Amino acid sequence: MDKGRQAEKGVLVREKLGMMLVFLFVAAIAVAEEKAGKRTILFLGDSLTSGYGLSAEGAFPAVIQAKIDSLGLGYEVVNAGISGETTSAGLSRMNWMLKRRIDVLVIALGANDGLRGVPLKVTRQNLQAIVDSSRKAYPKVNVVLAGIQVPPNLGPEYTSEFKEIFPELAAKNKVALIPFLLEGVGGIQEFNLADGIHPTVAGHRKVAENVWKVLGPLLSDDSQQE
Repeated sequence: MDKGRQAEKGVLVREKLGMMLVFLFVAAIAVAEEKAGKRTILFLGDSLTSGYGLSAEGAFPAVIQAKIDSLGLGYEVVNAGISGETTSAGLSRMNWMLKRRIDVLVIALGANDGLRGVPLKVTRQNLQAIVDSSRKAYPKVNVVLAGIQVPPNLGPEYTSEFKEIFPELAAKNKVALIPFLLEGVGGIQEFNLADGIHPTVAGHRKVAENVWKVLGPLLSDDSQQE
């Protein structure tokens, strides 16, 4: 087997292992939540969500959990980020994710679609289907859509239209929008690992700030209704 095939096989093995670990983690969280009576915030994403190159505690969902705990809000964060995840892959595992109640769904997918040049129509349809499936299962779920941007190497038209997918879907579905997940982080060397793509611990803290600006008010409003 040549080196290229070996590398490809290694990536597939890591992705499958990552998916298995997420499934096991979600199942464990589900049991703990039911006992504690906490509500669930599910972060559905890719390597930006999983915290590529860092420990689980360094990823922005963990930073969000620490913020929630400090405020005494009754939510448990589930980090369902898998490295290499596309919108198609995310949609394919929604049925499994929806087996237990989800109160808040944060969709942070699309980066790998853009990097792979997935047709814009496909990305849009997948994101819409994820929103639809979550609302079908749990009509009162709060959905948050994270805006993603991609480098201009696929041409200005693709880059521009890709960027617009997120605000358009947010407006159409009347869901909360994080304008750009990597605002203040993307393209800034000090906040990214050596690959220039994945945030450092400090970068994830900034991403958490971007997320909290939108997510925080939703949780506060929700808690006041109880």
